[in-house]
Amino acid sequence: MKLLSNLLETIKPHFEEGGKLEKMYPAFDAISSFLFVPAHGSNKGVHIRDGIDLKRTMITVVLAMIPCLIFGIWNTGHQHYLALGEFTEVAAGMMEKMLFGMVKVLPIVAVSYSVGLTIEFIGAIIKKEQVNEGFLVSGMLIPLVMPVDVPLWMVGIATIFAVIIGKEVFGGTGMNILNPALTARAFLFFAYPTKMSGDFVWVNTATDNNQPLVDGYSGATPLAQAIENGDKITSVAGQPISFMDMFMGYIPGSVGETSTVACLIGAAILLITGIGSWRVMLSVFVGGYVMAFIFNTFSLNPFMSVPPLSQLVMGGFAFGAVFMATDPVTATQTNTGKFIYGFLIGFLAIMIRVFNPAYPEGMMLAILFMNVMAPLIDHYVVQANINRRLKRLKTA
Repeated sequence: MKLLSNLLETIKPHFEEGGKLEKMYPAFDAISSFLFVPAHGSNKGVHIRDGIDLKRTMITVVLAMIPCLIFGIWNTGHQHYLALGEFTEVAAGMMEKMLFGMVKVLPIVAVSYSVGLTIEFIGAIIKKEQVNEGFLVSGMLIPLVMPVDVPLWMVGIATIFAVIIGKEVFGGTGMNILNPALTARAFLFFAYPTKMSGDFVWVNTATDNNQPLVDGYSGATPLAQAIENGDKITSVAGQPISFMDMFMGYIPGSVGETSTVACLIGAAILLITGIGSWRVMLSVFVGGYVMAFIFNTFSLNPFMSVPPLSQLVMGGFAFGAVFMATDPVTATQTNTGKFIYGFLIGFLAIMIRVFNPAYPEGMMLAILFMNVMAPLIDHYVVQANINRRLKRLKTA
């Protein structure tokens, strides 16, 4: 590391004012500050002194998503071989499943980071600003919410859209009103719906000559099956899927969203480090359970008959509650507002699932809608607090 540090110090003058690569200084500074703690500090009044900074916060969130990434890699291979009728047991063919998953998933991660960081660097150079660390998280979230068979060029386009339209037009990191990763997924869902819905996008279903793996193959997610069959859900091999299977994540779905266990491990990391908000996480699950319980009570269609706990472990509900809804930039800022914000996300997510059969996964739209409503919630919470104080002052 000392050798690398000396190398950066040697080439640094070329990027500083008056150097040949002066315009590229934001890119150099981004790489340097990512590898080493920056030497510069605050030069104005400082009110909070803490060892944590934006880079450390973002890295912590990325580390919390690693369990979802690793499980998603394995599950990609598991679903593929399950469709082939090979290694059908969970513990069978572990190495083969991991290798196949890495071949399919890691290129998506590479495209997301390379395209997104390139846009970030170009924007910083044009605006002559420092590169913010915000995309460290978005660059990992985008691959985790994508289906395994999404074309890489679509990932690149969605990433560009997310960085420019979802974040930079609002002023960059810390100023955006919509979650960039969900903005990317929403863009793909409405621009290329055939690549973001249907049976064949969730499981790799083609051989080298691009022919279907098996005749009559169905890789529908549990959510897609629940529309017609309620809680009678089967795997890609036609075997019944239990609640525990869905909880563990042995089901088709987006790369990193299937395993509730992996999401809860990530939630524990975020809560222990103080990065995530327990108020938002808890209220999302409570809101989802309440809405699912209401529907389950009436059971007017098969989807309503799905047990509330099963609704919470299907699709991307847990992933959205842990990693998307808790985004400190797009979520509410007041403590009371976080309870309201989270509850409505869970409530609306289940409502969208049941009322819109064409779009069984409602978590994305619920979070994006509440991102827009978050400032309004905070406004009324603060105003209510002001009114209570004024009323107390009058009575005193």
